[in-house]
Amino acid sequence: MKEIDISGEVQPGFEAVREAFAENFARRHELGAACAIYFRGEKVVDLWGGVRDRQTGEPWEKDTMACVWSTTKGLSGLALALAHSRGLFEYDEPVSTYWPEFAREGKGEITVRQLLAHQAGLFAFPETADRSVIADLDRLADILARQKPAWPPGSRQAYHALTIGYYEGELMRRVDPGHRTLGQFFRQELASPLGLEFYIGLPEDIPNRRLARLDPANPASALFTLPFPFFLATLHPRSRIRRALRGTELMIDPERVYARNLEMPAGGGVGTARALARAYGVFATGGAELGLRTATLRELAAPPVPPACGFRDAALKVDVRFSLGFAKPSPDSLYLSPASFGMPGAGGSFGFADPETGIGYGYVPNRMGTHLTDPRDLALRAALARSIARMASPRSKPVPGAADRRAS
Repeated sequence: MKEIDISGEVQPGFEAVREAFAENFARRHELGAACAIYFRGEKVVDLWGGVRDRQTGEPWEKDTMACVWSTTKGLSGLALALAHSRGLFEYDEPVSTYWPEFAREGKGEITVRQLLAHQAGLFAFPETADRSVIADLDRLADILARQKPAWPPGSRQAYHALTIGYYEGELMRRVDPGHRTLGQFFRQELASPLGLEFYIGLPEDIPNRRLARLDPANPASALFTLPFPFFLATLHPRSRIRRALRGTELMIDPERVYARNLEMPAGGGVGTARALARAYGVFATGGAELGLRTATLRELAAPPVPPACGFRDAALKVDVRFSLGFAKPSPDSLYLSPASFGMPGAGGSFGFADPETGIGYGYVPNRMGTHLTDPRDLALRAALARSIARMASPRSKPVPGAADRRAS
């Protein structure tokens, strides 16, 4: 087996993450990927390796970016949290307070908190959503306002795979004094100040050579890797999950790798693992760089509020917990603490913050997996958890210092 070149750096105490990253290539069929971790404000892991394009064999470079699908939701959630911290809206206010037209079709009492927790019953578009609809924000807002909830809001949960991003985008346009889109707000208020290479709406001037082409998963493998009720739902063209995912194909452009200048805040983000880790790391350590209020950070760390029928998702067919635009820990999930918040994406990408340990984490691959919790990401997070546990041990307290250059 050809040895994969892995580049980057790892601080002492986090060598287990590098080992897991290498094992992903040797044992878990990794093609190209990057992983980054910030700990208490310091970058302690920054790794990349493999190839960014299977057909050409071009290597994954330090600045390679990839589409992270639903991991984008977490970055959109951070943008909304920053807007909340600046007093632009309140989570427990009705959405219609800021967007009056939203109250149509019985939606007047839906709160921002319920919407961001996938409890609004608005998981699918009422009509076909092509690029012309998504790019015309006034037309899109009218379509969203006319949608009728599938059930009384707050009673059930169903994953709003794409629609949650469009609702978030219009909410941002309504509350932002400059009426910026969510992608514009993210770029100007988070990405630029923090130096993040991440885009919600990929610009024209990003060259193809910086983008990793996604390697499709084998659909047949989903039979063995997905929970069976969820797998059955994906086969039915009118199932909730199939309707919720309609439109994801718009993000792929065969000529330009990914669509340009198209904001899909729930599934079209393109960026680096380093950007994910840096953004979450700031939120995990108090957010002084952004002037975040403690009240907002407490909201993000708080336990999720369940719908009346519990956390079993009517689209995903599994128990999953959402809060304020993020996925929250469930009893069997490998987050570092109950205060953690983040978001996984189709294919395996993941990013999260843990305020209790001060961790910001990002993982971005280009070979698409078919697990709800990808084994490659799971191995990296397990290695991170072991590293943190060893650092907390009275007998082993490595101090972050000079980088371990063996990864180079």
